[in-house]
Amino acid sequence: MSKKKLTYNQQRRIHSNNAKTLQRHKSRKSDDIQWQDEMLGPTQEGTVVTRYSLHADVENAQGEIFRCNLRRTLANLVVGDKVLWRKGSEQLQGVSGVIEAIHPRKNEIARPDYYDGLKVIAANIDRIIIVSSILPELSLNIIDRYLVVCENANIPAVIVVNKVDLLSKEQRLEVQKKLAIYQKIGYQTLMISAKLGENMQNFTTLLSEGTSIFVGQSGVGKSSLINRILPEVDAQVGEINESSGLGKHTTTSSRLYHLSDGGDLIDSPGIREFGLWHLDENQITKGYKEFRYLLGTCKFRDCKHLNDPGCALRAAVEAGKIDPVRFKNYHNLIESLSSSKKGRHFFTHING
Repeated sequence: MSKKKLTYNQQRRIHSNNAKTLQRHKSRKSDDIQWQDEMLGPTQEGTVVTRYSLHADVENAQGEIFRCNLRRTLANLVVGDKVLWRKGSEQLQGVSGVIEAIHPRKNEIARPDYYDGLKVIAANIDRIIIVSSILPELSLNIIDRYLVVCENANIPAVIVVNKVDLLSKEQRLEVQKKLAIYQKIGYQTLMISAKLGENMQNFTTLLSEGTSIFVGQSGVGKSSLINRILPEVDAQVGEINESSGLGKHTTTSSRLYHLSDGGDLIDSPGIREFGLWHLDENQITKGYKEFRYLLGTCKFRDCKHLNDPGCALRAAVEAGKIDPVRFKNYHNLIESLSSSKKGRHFFTHING
């Protein structure tokens, strides 16, 4: 009798269980570092500036950074978290203290984990910088996808068009015309060149207050921007282990950097791109903020905002109150919702 072939879902469960077993094994190794209460100092405030699988770096009020263990109940700790922690009287295997508790978050950014569902990777964000490409042309459809997620996360978004040094005079005017669509509905936009430095002073001024994080498709110049703003980032290479933070290259970990002109930047490779498959049709509709004042005013409650009689949104488009390009992009997103849910893209999410 031939051996029964495992189904795809069975293979996934086996893989997931194996990964969890390996993680429990790693955690037991981490637990070898035992802290007695008398070895720990008083509780103090701190901010998580780097998160590894088994440890986290915490910055205190004086700007000093300490590698810390996590209490068993704090598995969801991420960069940007405000925490309570205690410094040890000595280092144990390179670890200097213990994180005891996490303060409530004002928001959080997460991505779907293939096996374990949502995985939060950064918290307490003041703005999301949507970095856009001008080649082969500026895509408003892609910008709208990011804006829908930002609106549902209730995190302010800024649209930044990089590499404008590659534009001709006519192309530059066309990009400005497209950006005016977003300026009209209240979004801040900026055209810059990381290569030549055009408008970079205005960009660093924008980043100088609060905490920012970049998102955007591959090739739009996010890394170039980060390297220009933080030239020391590329130099941070050492023998730091990726899971523990105790011995390998660190660039795959999410990190919070302080900018020289003020403000903080979280560089998180895992959140630079995200999709929409976690949102339903109603959330996508509300993600177009110029639609909101009209929602609920259509003639029919189940209006699809296409050719439905008495559609308030279509009437607003015809009256010039809603841009037809945005309206078309909205329907493109609704149509692609089903296929998008099958993808494995990154996205943002907020609790509360």
